[in-house]
Amino acid sequence: MAGPVRVLTVNAGSSSLKLALLDGDELVDDRHVERWGGEPEPIEEFLDEHGADIIGHRVVHGGDHITEAAIVDDEVQDYLESLTDLAPLHQPRAIDGIRVARRIAPRVPSVVCVDTAFHARLPTAAAIYALPREWNERYSLRRYGFHGLSHSYAVRRGAELAGLDPGRGKVLSCHLGAGASMAAVLNGRCVDTTMGFTPEEGLVMNTRSGSVDPGLIGWLIDSRGLAPKEVFETLARRSGIAGLAGGNGDLRDVLDARENGDHDAATAFDVYRHSLVRHAGAMLAVLGGLDLLVFTGGIGEHQPPVRAAVGSALVFAGAAIDPAHNIHATEGEISAAGATARSVVVRAREDLEIARQSRVAVAVHG
Repeated sequence: MAGPVRVLTVNAGSSSLKLALLDGDELVDDRHVERWGGEPEPIEEFLDEHGADIIGHRVVHGGDHITEAAIVDDEVQDYLESLTDLAPLHQPRAIDGIRVARRIAPRVPSVVCVDTAFHARLPTAAAIYALPREWNERYSLRRYGFHGLSHSYAVRRGAELAGLDPGRGKVLSCHLGAGASMAAVLNGRCVDTTMGFTPEEGLVMNTRSGSVDPGLIGWLIDSRGLAPKEVFETLARRSGIAGLAGGNGDLRDVLDARENGDHDAATAFDVYRHSLVRHAGAMLAVLGGLDLLVFTGGIGEHQPPVRAAVGSALVFAGAAIDPAHNIHATEGEISAAGATARSVVVRAREDLEIARQSRVAVAVHG
């Protein structure tokens, strides 16, 4: 395509829709639909108002076959739809967005940018579960990892803020929001991550338990008679910070309650902090050290106590966070003087990453 390439990014959540039009890195306009059930009107109205050269879609799961941004055709769309049971909350809405865009703008290329692609080149030892080989092969069982678009942007932007080469060094990327994951990135390649086959593995999150002993799950089902559906819905929707402190798991409320002496809130934050530190240590062991610590996502960007807790635990790896910089930062470096590993806060911009990957896909394959 000659001249500027304007990309409409379509980011469908489980019940919401974010649209953004980008001309290069400049945001032309955006729109957030709080309640979206797949109806075409929001996308159609936005396209009628602005037009676009490419439509880039965020999709959570790309399975085994989609390991980079891909131009959508019927085969790609059908394959993504076949993965719905691996991401039942988000995949159907993303498919709705793709279907709408292809129908109302058939001459505008639609590109899928999948969260799992960032982790597609995990080393075999990090990707494979120690399960029977025939299970792994038959059911495509592996650690897929998630939040890849956020991690990809955060690593590149974080290196830019710190004046480092994004293709070199040992980076720990922390996407901390209602859902949360860490990625260990070595010389530009993700070599380990905390989420696995589903987004339920890894860190303690707002309503998700994170990793638990599989024997505990079996015991609840077999010895205490709980229904499997009840157990798994509880692990996903009524556990984590919410399960320990009550409420909806909003960390802001928990921190306020903790300051006011609430014991359950204090316990919830201690468990959350320990989970962050434990998994960060595991990621650093895989990396063999640390050059750059990156925080992004709603909690990563806006909760200085969380950043301070992680940074103080990683002093052994050269991290040190300046309290004054940390308390005010929403984007930028927060390293203390003398730190050998740099620490930065990156404002989450999945829209920029979707647009970048979409342009590359069309330039190469369009």
